[in-house]
Amino acid sequence: DTDRHGHITNSVFAVCCQTGRVAFLEDPTHPFAPLGTQFVLARLDIEFRRELHWPGVVDIGTRIARIGRSSLTFEQALFQQGHCTATAISVVVLTELATRRSTALPAHLTDVLQEFTAAKVDPLFDAAAS
Repeated sequence: DTDRHGHITNSVFAVCCQTGRVAFLEDPTHPFAPLGTQFVLARLDIEFRRELHWPGVVDIGTRIARIGRSSLTFEQALFQQGHCTATAISVVVLTELATRRSTALPAHLTDVLQEFTAAKVDPLFDAAAS
């Protein structure tokens, strides 16, 4: 989806961020949502830094910035040809499918998620995004 100048439209940036979150949260080797629950998007804040161009490859960096009682805050960065094109903060909330209400993250899940928090991730992510 491109605009009249040939740039990728802003809505595609949100799709790229969703792709990064879904790849993380729904990885078949370690699915994070317990049975009967799902993560839903509660917030998405994107800072557009550069244009994206078609054709091209977009690399998506995704990490957990904060673990809440029932939510996860992600920091993401989109890169094309080595340049940071956008950064984003998103919040997902764990909800029960039956009630559609938030539910607490299980303790064992919180422990596993700690391994993916910003403090444990390569600091090059921060340098590239700044």
